[in-house]
Amino acid sequence: MNRAALDDLLWNEADIAFRRRVPIVMGYLDPQPGERILDCGCGMGFNLRVLADLSGSALVGVERNPRTLSRTRSELSGTRVRLARADATHLPFRDESFDKILMTEVLEHIPDEAAAVAELWRILRPRGGCVLSVPNENYPFWWDPVNKVLEKTLHRHFPSHIWWLAGMWADHVRLYSPASIRGALTAGGFIVEEVSTFTHYCLPFHQLLVYGIGKNLLQRGLLPASIARSADRFRSRENDRSALNPMNMVLRLLRWVDRRNDGLTDPSLSYHGIAVRARKPA
Repeated sequence: MNRAALDDLLWNEADIAFRRRVPIVMGYLDPQPGERILDCGCGMGFNLRVLADLSGSALVGVERNPRTLSRTRSELSGTRVRLARADATHLPFRDESFDKILMTEVLEHIPDEAAAVAELWRILRPRGGCVLSVPNENYPFWWDPVNKVLEKTLHRHFPSHIWWLAGMWADHVRLYSPASIRGALTAGGFIVEEVSTFTHYCLPFHQLLVYGIGKNLLQRGLLPASIARSADRFRSRENDRSALNPMNMVLRLLRWVDRRNDGLTDPSLSYHGIAVRARKPA
């Protein structure tokens, strides 16, 4: 996959963990022309947009939330991507019908983890690849200081329905360690080939700034048009990259901070995310 073209699509991305995660999972996925690939729990479809623009694969996305899926259809209008509403524990596909599966930031939302893993196994062809990412239970303090303090002192966190305080726990039923995600996939029959962690350094309260404040201002239409075009991850090609645009100043600051995460593999550090490359045996 063309890294320069991928970086161009990610220009507007303010979530530095998301911006780092996409190239990792795309590298793990290694999409090839003609392969049938499922994005399971595709959200608003950014990964599918990347795959549609930069690969020749046959693409399918499923999403459970009907409002999200409506936005996905709009964002991916005119592409060759097929979309369907479905639950990850009951997928509407025949056995062994996909060459590869992508599931990013989804498994942590599903109460029945084993059922979801079993469905991935069922629809994946023998020797097929399965790429996942999940949030790390050992996340950086500054990413979500509020919940980190609660966890360390009271062994609890804010519940997911209090979205402006839930932070790392927003709509999540669990977080993962590298060992626990490896165990979940191994128990489901997969061979885990690689596990990596990513994004330690960040600005204080990054989660709250990006999702608690920024995302809500954007989705409620409360930002000026020029700022909105620079803040929406789907509008990167509409951003004129002007240094005078306040949002572009913020994006450059975030990328400067994120450079400290380049090549970072120290196991003693906390990390925001975990990425996994697995396969189904022959």
